[in-house]
Amino acid sequence: MTSYRRLWFILIAVLAVTFAMLGYFGAEVYRSAPPIPDRVVSTSGEQLMTEDSILDGQTAWQSVGGMQLGSIWGHGAYQAPDWTADWLHRELVTWLELAAQDTYGAPYDSLTGSEQNALQYELKEAYRTNTYDAATDTLTLSERRVAAIRDTADYYSRLFSADPELRSTRENYAMKENTLPSAERRELMTQFFFWTAWAAATERPGGDATYTNNWPHEPLIDNVPTGENIMWSVISVVLLIAGVGGLVWAWAFLRGKEEEEPDAPVKDPLTTFVLTPSQKALGKYLFLVVALFGFQVLLGGFTAHYTVEGQGFYGINVSEWFPYSLVRTWHIQAALFWIATGFLAAGLFLAPIINGGKDPKLQKLGVDVLFWALVVVVVGSFVGNYLAIAQIMPAEWNFWLGHQGYEFVDLGRLWQIGKFTGIAFWLVLMLRGIVPALRKPGDKHLLALLTASVVAIGLFYGAGFFYGERTPLSIMEYWRWWIVHLWVEGFFEVFATTALAFIFCSMGLVSRTVATAASLASASLFMLGGVPGTFHHLYFAGTTTPVMAVGATFSALEVVPLVVLGYEAWENWRLKFRAPWMENVRWPLMFFVAVAFWNMLGAGVFGFMINPPIALYYIQGLNTTPTHAHAALFGVYGFLALGFTLLILRYIRPGIRFDERLMKVGFWWLNGGLVLMLFTSLLPVGLIQFAASADQGLWYARSEGFMQSEILQTLRWVRTFGDVVFIVGAAAVGWQVVKGLWGDSAQPVLPETESAAVAK
Repeated sequence: MTSYRRLWFILIAVLAVTFAMLGYFGAEVYRSAPPIPDRVVSTSGEQLMTEDSILDGQTAWQSVGGMQLGSIWGHGAYQAPDWTADWLHRELVTWLELAAQDTYGAPYDSLTGSEQNALQYELKEAYRTNTYDAATDTLTLSERRVAAIRDTADYYSRLFSADPELRSTRENYAMKENTLPSAERRELMTQFFFWTAWAAATERPGGDATYTNNWPHEPLIDNVPTGENIMWSVISVVLLIAGVGGLVWAWAFLRGKEEEEPDAPVKDPLTTFVLTPSQKALGKYLFLVVALFGFQVLLGGFTAHYTVEGQGFYGINVSEWFPYSLVRTWHIQAALFWIATGFLAAGLFLAPIINGGKDPKLQKLGVDVLFWALVVVVVGSFVGNYLAIAQIMPAEWNFWLGHQGYEFVDLGRLWQIGKFTGIAFWLVLMLRGIVPALRKPGDKHLLALLTASVVAIGLFYGAGFFYGERTPLSIMEYWRWWIVHLWVEGFFEVFATTALAFIFCSMGLVSRTVATAASLASASLFMLGGVPGTFHHLYFAGTTTPVMAVGATFSALEVVPLVVLGYEAWENWRLKFRAPWMENVRWPLMFFVAVAFWNMLGAGVFGFMINPPIALYYIQGLNTTPTHAHAALFGVYGFLALGFTLLILRYIRPGIRFDERLMKVGFWWLNGGLVLMLFTSLLPVGLIQFAASADQGLWYARSEGFMQSEILQTLRWVRTFGDVVFIVGAAAVGWQVVKGLWGDSAQPVLPETESAAVAK
């Protein structure tokens, strides 16, 4: 077996190199972010907008839900347009109409092909030429473009108001009436939309690609994939194949001789101690997990229905109270809260076991305080989201108490601080049990890795504080993905892998040597691709080619360890045959097996489907992204959190017997519902949009006319079947947990023997 020293050295070297890359190219994001001009003026000298007014427009956009209502630069929701692509196309078409009238005195559509080509050439020159003067921090626009901007801005001002002429459009976009009541703030928001489109159309100084690497696809101005995009896409595929091949060879030749499996204990070691007060207090955490899970699942069905009936729910107009942007916010935030709660509960359950079967002083009080603090943050953030999107909350309070506007970190900054404080407090509770165990003699390498992952989870959520309400979009996106990708997909993955290894080791089913070596190797593989792979979210967020190169290269390597997850699933599954008492945890094991499957399919196959730059160029912002998100977020972290929940339930209610009928319905209907949701609706819709985006442009793939086509309407209705199946499965699992906590089978039957120091 490979020595721990070498494995630790590899892990530390991987972390040092990859975080150095993340930091170095992060500085490049700051240096190369598209400028927000101090002044935007016309050629006649009229001031049109300023840096402050553009940023005021950004905050206005945040207040209506931001990324939960349409998207900017491809990031956000999928029913309304991508405002960048939509604005750009509308402005270009308006410019052509104005030019046709000025030059030929006729509508553009009535011109000959050669006349249209001549105007399109002028259009490309006008839009791709950079007229920003860095010395004076001023952007100068032609009078014709100013007229096109004003015409486009008027459309958006009416769209976000209650203009009756655009009511059907708002319904098709799942927008409530009078989305942004203030005319002044609507005008400011149009300035922000203009700036995002300007960055997407104007070439970066010294290059021949726009600030967003020619994204979105817009044939009118030759926004097409760059040569670097194609080159790094090919390299990423080659690296994926090389990485998979290398992993297979390493697996075959470098594993060394496997240790003999230890004899399984006659009795489950985790039942050989009396439950501690803090462990008994975890029941309310499990209830919160399934309560938020149920809430999130129902909201998911509600949100999906808005895509076919934009302002109503089976004929009832509910958008005035619970608009699409709000329920989608709650849907995503509820998922993050219940999954995180499941992980926190798993850690708190392990802390006394690590500490030799006893609670540190006042541990139960800490567990109770953390729970109620979590409840306050959940309720407070949900109420803040509602007040912000309803435009009840004062504008100056929105970012802090209402809605940040950024997908996955939608909660107001005050609630974000509360969440970070809670996670840091959880870290303290964990360390109070871990540190004494680390001081004892014996093999502590697995515990040290678990400790490192706990510390990372506790601290890295703080990356969300490196941007503010008025931080430029490119820089904000860099830090946002530290949370969404690095914190969630990186450190939670390491924690989950190590926690499971520690549990199975403590059960006496896996030797500590094997568990430690496997966890260290897995952590190195996850971090090698995962840390710099963060950049694959930033290809078109105002970054330069080196960021694309790093993101494409390493995001391909993220997929490599996922190819052996079938073996991991088999390893977890066969543990149930190692001892008769393992039948008691058969269903948690089944959920862990599902995690391995969805990690391979959702994170691996669907993840790589959208990772290469050339693929993401055409499908960023389409339904291919939620295909990956649903399969990876719920399929991996959702099933994992539910598995942790059922495992903890088994031990804090020793007398429980899982209801076979409930568990079969819960497990198989959740998996079946997810399959139906993906393969009968989300993926087909995404692929049809993909063809439209590649053919005519992103604006068309997200346009009102295309999204309301008969085939896409039918496919979105078809999703109802998968949603219903999934909801039934969620209800079954939730009811099993409630029955386990408070039903007759939940009465404890505690053993008399005292703790065995399983953490040794």
